[in-house]
Amino acid sequence: MYKSVETLLVEIPTIRPHKMAVATMQTQTLVLIKITTEDGIVGWGEATTIGGLGYGEESPESVKTNIETYFAPLLTSIKDLNVAQTLNLIKRNINGNRFAKCAIQTALLDIQAKRLGLPVSELLGGRLRNSVPVLWVLASGNTEKDIAEAKKMVELKRHNIFKLKIGSRKVQEDVEHVLAIKQALGDDVSIRVDVNRAWSELEAIKGIQLLQDGGVDLIEQPCAIENLDAMERLTRRFDVAIMADESLMGPATAYQIAKRNGASVFAVKVAQSGGLIEGCEVAKIAKLAGIDLYGGTMLEGPVGTIASAHAFSTFDNLAFGTELFGPLLLTEEILKTPLRYENFELEIPKGPGLGIELDEDKIDQLRRK
Repeated sequence: MYKSVETLLVEIPTIRPHKMAVATMQTQTLVLIKITTEDGIVGWGEATTIGGLGYGEESPESVKTNIETYFAPLLTSIKDLNVAQTLNLIKRNINGNRFAKCAIQTALLDIQAKRLGLPVSELLGGRLRNSVPVLWVLASGNTEKDIAEAKKMVELKRHNIFKLKIGSRKVQEDVEHVLAIKQALGDDVSIRVDVNRAWSELEAIKGIQLLQDGGVDLIEQPCAIENLDAMERLTRRFDVAIMADESLMGPATAYQIAKRNGASVFAVKVAQSGGLIEGCEVAKIAKLAGIDLYGGTMLEGPVGTIASAHAFSTFDNLAFGTELFGPLLLTEEILKTPLRYENFELEIPKGPGLGIELDEDKIDQLRRK
């Protein structure tokens, strides 16, 4: 049924250094998965991570090795199983590896949707919107540069919501940086911050109070992944939205956080959830618990980005928009027709599968040999 499974590491420089608490990126390594069926249908997926092992448990190199060693032999041995049965077989035989599983699942859904002549969103319950709002992350670390960059984005009608990566400096310095930008951009522009789990609970209490008073709309993952007690206390203490990101590792952790009121917003990342289907399950849990949603990113290229957009298009509530700006951070285009960003939103293709066509010659030029 599946003839071949290829894993390609594609190196693309970013338009500027992207500074986070866990790493500063100057190049993104896209991990692209290409599955070809016996009858010639090709499906694509992506398992891109941030900062090697600086961010999480999987790296581009580990994803490639594990797919080639474990996933590919399993997939090419399958006969007469549908997509659900195939995914179940993978789950039973391979532990962990959420990013790799997400990429494989995306490629299988791309193939199935192409067979049916439908967009991937229709396999996930059906889209409720044809575009999703997209914010821009200001991550130069320089206040004046960030203000200039934000003003340019608003003028171009590309983004009017901004997130700032903080947590690598002292709390007071970070707060001053954020509030200077908020003041410069005014009330019409939404400002959020991502602490990337860098603060202790005491630092978070001090920082969040100042940011809330300064008009910031959302605080993402202020504390360590495992410190759900602190996340619960902060969520109860402050009026500003507290968002779980790295603490969310799929439906089981979403249930645990929801049960204890450990966040007021969930950042759904399909790779961290283990797949598009599991990302939609995280959204279901949030809906049942009255938790708002935000569409997150692992700074994927166009394949992972549009796959995420297909999933996010099915969410009832997308109160805090999405962060699907990853392709705009890259200096090279790997699609024959680039994704469409306009009027502060990303348009979701209506064609079969993911609705994109990859430029394989360009990929070959950029891939790690």
